[in-house]
Amino acid sequence: MIKKLLFVFVLIFPGSVIHPRGFAFDSIVVPPVLMESIKVLQATDSTNLPSIQLLETALAGYEKVAEKQTLHRPEVITIIDFGLPSDKERLWVIDLVHPKVLFHCLVSHGRNSGEIMAEHFSNIPGSFASSPGFYITGETYIGKNGLSLTLDGIEKGINDKARERAIVMHGADYVSSDFVKTYGRLGRSQGCPAVPKELNKEIIQTIKGGSCLFIYVPKASYLSNSRIIKEIASIEEG
Repeated sequence: MIKKLLFVFVLIFPGSVIHPRGFAFDSIVVPPVLMESIKVLQATDSTNLPSIQLLETALAGYEKVAEKQTLHRPEVITIIDFGLPSDKERLWVIDLVHPKVLFHCLVSHGRNSGEIMAEHFSNIPGSFASSPGFYITGETYIGKNGLSLTLDGIEKGINDKARERAIVMHGADYVSSDFVKTYGRLGRSQGCPAVPKELNKEIIQTIKGGSCLFIYVPKASYLSNSRIIKEIASIEEG
């Protein structure tokens, strides 16, 4: 059932998927199911959704992850768009069973990934940079940033050292509209996707324990090297 539900968001967006910076993805074939649900979602949440191109890629990737990994929480997906600047709300948690956006908020990138834009990425311990790609959420713990959520990167050479690097989701004071008003951008983490403190507990409780999280970056260094991306679409530099 979940496998069918993930298609609900991409039923009416045929054709080529064009990503930023000149990458063209061939269209992903989607079975014609649950059309009414996507119409309802568009009518109620269309302004809060990620770009259709990103949504399609994330959900097609979700299907590949679900085929190879055990998702104990298949009913939700978290999408982060690092193609957007940090002063924009670029994290979404989406309910795949009752199609709707559960959370849409700010999220930080690593201090060595860039200023307002995340431009540089690393899988190296101590780099203090963000890592793109698909993750599976793990267990929670109480650390120096309060309630935190471990993340397991599942893309070898891209984000698979997330545990070693202590890349986790946590709340932070520097992820707020007030910080943006003062500094023109969010504060930056040591590579973690930090979220607003007032939403931290709710988001973590919703996605913890085996759900899919996707950090998208419009970079050839990721898109051309991700096995998951290669499986769901052919990439051609335009």
